Amino acid sequence: MEGVAKVEWSGNEDWESRNNALVRLGLAADGFYDQVAGCRERFGAHRVGVAIGTSTSSIGRTEEAYAAGGEVAFPGPYRQPRVHNPHSPGAYVAHLTGLTGPQMTISTACASSARVFATGWRWLQAGLVDAVLVGGIDSMCHSVLAGFQSLELTSPDPCRPFDAQRSGINLGEAAGYAILTRAADAPVGAVRLAGYGESSDAYHMSQPPPGGEGAQRSMRAALQRAGIDGVDLGYVNLHGTASQANDTAEAQALAALLPPHVFVSSTKGWTGHTLGAAGILETVITLQALESGHLPGTLNLEEPDTGLAFPVAQHSTERSVQHAMTNSFGFGGNNCSLVFSKVSP
Repeated sequence: MEGVAKVEWSGNEDWESRNNALVRLGLAADGFYDQVAGCRERFGAHRVGVAIGTSTSSIGRTEEAYAAGGEVAFPGPYRQPRVHNPHSPGAYVAHLTGLTGPQMTISTACASSARVFATGWRWLQAGLVDAVLVGGIDSMCHSVLAGFQSLELTSPDPCRPFDAQRSGINLGEAAGYAILTRAADAPVGAVRLAGYGESSDAYHMSQPPPGGEGAQRSMRAALQRAGIDGVDLGYVNLHGTASQANDTAEAQALAALLPPHVFVSSTKGWTGHTLGAAGILETVITLQALESGHLPGTLNLEEPDTGLAFPVAQHSTERSVQHAMTNSFGFGGNNCSLVFSKVSP
């Protein structure tokens, strides 16, 4: 693949980490690197920003450094100040793409790579840039695995979002990217980021409020910015982790804002919960649903929980929709909802 050759490992060990390897794999997929290069040539490297979401960054590499005997000072190969910090993936994306505009790495738990769209929107509105490369990257590390297990949130079986027998989440890894521009600079037929909403629960470090009030606020703000109501949505990609508390609270939020005929589903049965990369991954799924009319059902939802406040789709369907939303909710009460719309011809 031509795109892979352009972003393969360059031998610069200052950047070496498992998470940064995932950065490269994502940039190489689907000809995206070439799209970034065209954007850089069109607007100038200094007029293209980089906003990346992550929750683990390169923590896995730091764990390796301590395991190699680095309690006092890291051994030689691990002396990588550009890797052992939360901004590692954002800085590495800018390094690989040659973009020199504003750079930011956002780490707001599982809402991280949804919030990058809100950041990009604001940068464009403020005139700081003409385009923004947004995305998210997260990979497994011992800290994350042990942390979720200590909270008793992981399931030994394939996760079952919104199922009566759901028993917890499955963890996954992902990398994904998109390019935001102003409408006048967008390709013909490009899907439009119509609105975003952000909120903070300030309720609990690892659980949402039972009524989903923070989720309601983020969804309502996204709809208001988009200038539509809940009844106008054709599809919602849910956060839907298959944990007891999350699914209950998200269903409550949906019931407060949407009529029951809106098609909603969780796709984490296919992907697992990719943490800080969940926002970009599920945005890509939402964009594909808008463009293709294929609305994915909820894998492993075999016995819908009748105690939930909103019906969740079990099976995929084919339906043309004009507006779609994706939800990303994270620890610490971080919530972000995005609304995307097809542009009328």
